[in-house]
Amino acid sequence: MGSEAWWKTAVVYQIYPRSFADSDGDGMGDLRGVIDHLDHLAELGVDVLWLSPVYPSPQDDNGYDISDYQNIEPLFGDLATFDELLAGAHERGMKIVMDLVVNHSSDEHQWFLESRSSKDNPKRDWYWWRPARPGMEPGAPGAEPTNWGSVFGGSSWEFDEKTGEYYLHLFSRKQPDLNWENPEVRQAVYAMMRWWLDRGVDGFRMDVINMISKAVGADGSLPDGRLSVGSAYADGSAAFIGGPRLHEFLQEMHREVFAGRDGLLTVGEMPGVTVEEARLHTDPERHEVDMVFQFDHVWVDRGPDPWLVIPLQLTALKAILGRWQAGLADVGWNSLYWNNHDQPRVVSRYGDDSPAHRAASAKMLGTVLHLHRGTPYIYQGEELGMTNYPFGGIDEFRDIEARGQYRQAVELEGRTPEEVLTVLRARGRDNARTPMQWDDSPNGGFSTGTPWLPVNPNHTLINAKEQRGDQDSVFHWYRRLVELRKTEPAVAHGDFTMLLPHHERLYAFTRRHENTELLVIGNFSGEPAQAAIDGWDGAELLLNNLVYPPEGWNLAPWQAVVYRRSV
Repeated sequence: MGSEAWWKTAVVYQIYPRSFADSDGDGMGDLRGVIDHLDHLAELGVDVLWLSPVYPSPQDDNGYDISDYQNIEPLFGDLATFDELLAGAHERGMKIVMDLVVNHSSDEHQWFLESRSSKDNPKRDWYWWRPARPGMEPGAPGAEPTNWGSVFGGSSWEFDEKTGEYYLHLFSRKQPDLNWENPEVRQAVYAMMRWWLDRGVDGFRMDVINMISKAVGADGSLPDGRLSVGSAYADGSAAFIGGPRLHEFLQEMHREVFAGRDGLLTVGEMPGVTVEEARLHTDPERHEVDMVFQFDHVWVDRGPDPWLVIPLQLTALKAILGRWQAGLADVGWNSLYWNNHDQPRVVSRYGDDSPAHRAASAKMLGTVLHLHRGTPYIYQGEELGMTNYPFGGIDEFRDIEARGQYRQAVELEGRTPEEVLTVLRARGRDNARTPMQWDDSPNGGFSTGTPWLPVNPNHTLINAKEQRGDQDSVFHWYRRLVELRKTEPAVAHGDFTMLLPHHERLYAFTRRHENTELLVIGNFSGEPAQAAIDGWDGAELLLNNLVYPPEGWNLAPWQAVVYRRSV
């Protein structure tokens, strides 16, 4: 975790296994499918493969509800296939990072089955069980222990008739929260993590890890949250985002699991984390995690009303990313991402997915992101410029979050179906989960069967086979971005200085390391835009995403350029 940590020059590629490649024709991606496409990833040049959950699961939340932490979901394969994948990645110089989901388990995990069996079961306190509110009938409306709403809609408490108490689930009712206050829970989690590391995996991406500590009172109670006008349930996040023992738990995890092991990567997904908190989490001297996933820049198009789509304001995006660059400049490290399994396709969100501008805007977005200071994450299909899916009605969505939020908004909050669907089409998680587009054949080469989620119809134009054969494609542009990080020290190690902070079309900054300085400019619009940056006339044009260079400092729509000079 020193200043020259290997992951500072690395690029991570996220694989969502159920949508990556199906080897057996059942319509579901699997580990054999990943093995079959390792050469695609090696050609791209990435260093780390992050696998979304591949553990046994009822698949209520697409595998983020885990019923066995030390095995492989049969839909994806088995442990022998996983070991083959691990060996194949390592042979190609790539590491494997597992998804660690330990804020909650599945309600079908043996731990929870024991916990709910009786009030005096030894594992009862492994989860958050609470009685009804004083004076209220258990199971009656409003009797839940707190007024918190679930992320997926509805209450965050589920009544269990067998024992007459409620259990907490911040997500689906089939994802009960583990009680990290119990040291037995923590030790069981650490033992599981060591088991995977001993097997050869190279680290963990930790799902909503800043929710594991809850603000529990001395009497064991949890506080009510803030109830907004028009909302059916309250926001209880003040009691579980960055809770009072989070740093203690992460430091204990480091001591118990990671200490003495070299070459690992740890990244914590932390919704709502602040720059100040991230400095603490990623300070190497504190021994918590290598980097965090923050959400500020992917929430910039959200307003107070969650059912409105707000156009991107570039100055707001620059202010957010600039604040994170400055905040972690001297302590800690940034993770860099536009896309993941929970976010819509960035070319449809912040770019232009029309045929005329899709490729250029995809390249521009990749350039701006990868030239920031931090470790870039590529989500499967991003290297092809894959776009959002043209969803019709709510019946076309598979995501439990989209369906739950739709039901709550329409049935409980009085929203119209169309205003809710407008937002889900733009921001719904299923946009990221449509199958990978490998070629122009039926189902995009993803499966010979019926895919679990339809393939985007534009796969005949946007696919890996076509792009790998075209040196001017989005794929080869991303390959050059990955290579530049390894060959130009200023990319990984240089200082970051934001330029033109008030320009509404151009995103510009410099990176400087020793005697080299880079200038990066991206046009975030479909109109020409002019920059006014002194001292760079005659500098080497290192990268340009269009076939023609800029005229002076006039950038064409969605153009990205990188200049280099000696200083």
